Amino acid sequence: AVFIFCCGAAGVALRKNPVGMLMSIELMINATILLLVLGSRIHQQPVGQSVALLALVLGAAEAVVGLALALAVFRQRDVVDVDAPQELKG
Repeated sequence: AVFIFCCGAAGVALRKNPVGMLMSIELMINATILLLVLGSRIHQQPVGQSVALLALVLGAAEAVVGLALALAVFRQRDVVDVDAPQELKG
């Protein structure tokens, strides 16, 4: 889980494409969910698995909203680099 989280953090730091950044954030969320499930298994507490399920649903909703926003920005910008300052068309 730590390796997956570090891969996600490196992806957020190194990527310039918003979709790639969103995918890296999803990796970080999935690593956190993996740790929640593992901790709840070890301590025999089903609450951790319930929280993990809630985090999974919220992560999916975040991905849908984030991709919709990225698509809206892609339609308005010429370059999709997040570091490049540009004016919006129209």
